[in-house]
Amino acid sequence: MTIRWGIIGCGQVCELKSGPALYKNAASELSIVMRRDLAKAEDYARRHGVRSFTDDAARVIEASDVDAVYVATPPGAHLEYALRVAAAGKPCYVEKPMARSATECRRMAAAFEAAGQPLFVAYYRRALPRFLKLKALIDSSELGRVASVSHCLKRPAGALGESAALPWRLDAAQSGGGLFLDLASHAFDLFDFLLGPIQHIVGHAANHARRAAVEDTVVAAFTFESGVVGTASYQFAASVYEDRLEVVGDRGQVTCSLFGTEPLELCNDEGSESIAVEHPVHVQAPLIASIVDELSGKGSRCPSRAESALRTSLVMDKVLHAYYGGRDDAFWRRPATWPGLAKAGGLAALSAFSSADRP
Repeated sequence: MTIRWGIIGCGQVCELKSGPALYKNAASELSIVMRRDLAKAEDYARRHGVRSFTDDAARVIEASDVDAVYVATPPGAHLEYALRVAAAGKPCYVEKPMARSATECRRMAAAFEAAGQPLFVAYYRRALPRFLKLKALIDSSELGRVASVSHCLKRPAGALGESAALPWRLDAAQSGGGLFLDLASHAFDLFDFLLGPIQHIVGHAANHARRAAVEDTVVAAFTFESGVVGTASYQFAASVYEDRLEVVGDRGQVTCSLFGTEPLELCNDEGSESIAVEHPVHVQAPLIASIVDELSGKGSRCPSRAESALRTSLVMDKVLHAYYGGRDDAFWRRPATWPGLAKAGGLAALSAFSSADRP
């Protein structure tokens, strides 16, 4: 059985990370791609050998030669397109974070449950060999009893190559928040995969750089259902780059980066070891392979689904709740009410980023 895919939003993430994995899998093919800019959709289709392209999402969702739909748009459009896919009775693979808020995630999950179709989410680290090795170390006796986990990420302000126009990742209407939501969601979903659900979390978010209305500095402390404790720190207006993930047990510890590819560093009572595990060329390929296998009836089950992605969104919302004055409503429409923005100087301090500048 061959799974035929359609893509809604064939942008940058589809160039190397995900798109080729849909048509290079022996049991999968890419039938049609969609982008609002028809010329860009045509260009993608030409370069990737896709037979059909469109600027109309309905053509993808309703196509008779599409068995499953990949929604690769910014999070602001995930809910709309996912609900339409569910209504069509088809499986869906949606980019991460699953949506702008846990409230939207719940609606998506409920729609697919009612439709009797799976909803997969692109937290692809759950299937990457590098992090499967990390999980194997945690689950073995190499570290002993795990006591804590931590992640620290610092990025210079210009890491996205920002120009006068506000990047969509810094526009809450499109992204649901700042880079914390975009990048730290990978970390918290990985924590869930490695150590189980987070039971309790407290956090603080702030805006120090005043480059956009969303948060740029976040710290959090949390505990897992297992009793393991954790901390996380994110600074997106730093002067240096740092990415350090650390898991500590009573016999040893392992450190690595979350977004890099350098070796895992294991240190325990038997000595130190560098463990190199390469990424595949298309980093979403292992997760996509698990989706294809599940949809093909091969018995395997994709490890990143709506229920686990919802847990991640709930954790993110708890950390960001105070900054946005709640995240159960359309908070992106009321920035004047955000307590965190008021502490940063309010909308007047961010007047350089007018709505006219937003893509």
